[in-house]
Amino acid sequence: MTSFFFYGTLCHVPLLEAVLGCNDGALDDRIQAAHLPNHRVSWVQDEAYPMIEPVTGSAASGILLSGVSDDEAERFSYYEGAFSYRLSEVTVEVDGAPHEAVCYYPTKHDQTRGASWVLDDWVRVWGEMAVGAARDVMARRDRYDAETAAGLRPFLMARHWARAMARTDTSEPKIRYSSRDEDVTVTDRLPGYRGFFELAEFRYDHIRFDGSRSPTVTREAFLAFDAALVLPYDPQRDEVLLIEQLRFGPLWRSDPHPWVFEPIAGLVDAGEDPADTARREAVEEAGLELGPLEPIAKVYASPGYSTEFFHCFLAVTDLAGFEPDTNGVVSEHEDIRSHVMPFEQAMALVSEGEVNAGPLVMMLYWLASHRDRLRSAA
Repeated sequence: MTSFFFYGTLCHVPLLEAVLGCNDGALDDRIQAAHLPNHRVSWVQDEAYPMIEPVTGSAASGILLSGVSDDEAERFSYYEGAFSYRLSEVTVEVDGAPHEAVCYYPTKHDQTRGASWVLDDWVRVWGEMAVGAARDVMARRDRYDAETAAGLRPFLMARHWARAMARTDTSEPKIRYSSRDEDVTVTDRLPGYRGFFELAEFRYDHIRFDGSRSPTVTREAFLAFDAALVLPYDPQRDEVLLIEQLRFGPLWRSDPHPWVFEPIAGLVDAGEDPADTARREAVEEAGLELGPLEPIAKVYASPGYSTEFFHCFLAVTDLAGFEPDTNGVVSEHEDIRSHVMPFEQAMALVSEGEVNAGPLVMMLYWLASHRDRLRSAA
């Protein structure tokens, strides 16, 4: 067994516990405050993680985890292994006494130093998402290698950001049942499937409308992401911009026409405001800089079985001179064609069934009810 010195995000003990798969408090008697002499820890500029570098006279504060087993070391290697780090032998100080340890040290030195690293600042913004994503990453050890799992981590972080956003809704239902924490009890989470998406198999019971308790039943839920959707509209020209791309839902339903009209859309990154997502995706998918955004609705796509949640916007945008083209992020293998058409033509496509994506239908009908106001203000 050996000792590991951590100076960055793994100094957050709940994250350390998540990586090792242990219970809260299980590591308390193995952790000591420590520092690595002649080193400094800083934020990487414009990133949500730190860097370490040799600096004479400075000391990098962190923690020392003792008694690390081979299995625990393998878990650390899996969690950190796809990044540009190597395990290096270091001598740290604990209460003034030297201790030999190993530390994940960067192999690249091309990062730009930002402000001094403050763990509490990182925890306040990223801690909860990182802990959840770490559990998700480690649950995929048997399925993916470390590099593949690391590639999934931003999306797993985004899923936990969606959960955080859901909890910010403090409005009280006016007609719906107002639920309490104890009204739904998930008794077991079964293995299910964990990939880019997750299929959660679980057992649960819940309060019924007559006040009784339901029996325990087994169900499955599709764990997706929050997405931002935006419909660009030029009120002076009375035109909308739609995009078209191949979609796997229609493909696997055996729809003979799996290319679908949609609004511009994309997944909300961890920590990102959905409005910023809408603007970013408009550039990526259509090469379009949006004008002012107006919220349309926040809705579940299919609440019976999926967590997918849409933040929908209308963008009042000048479409004069816009040339429809094909766009998309090459690394994501996107092939997206944009269309600019009169509003009435888009509504006719709804009536004819050629527009058959529910979110776009909803957003066009919303525009129909606000169209006069938007045109008169143009």
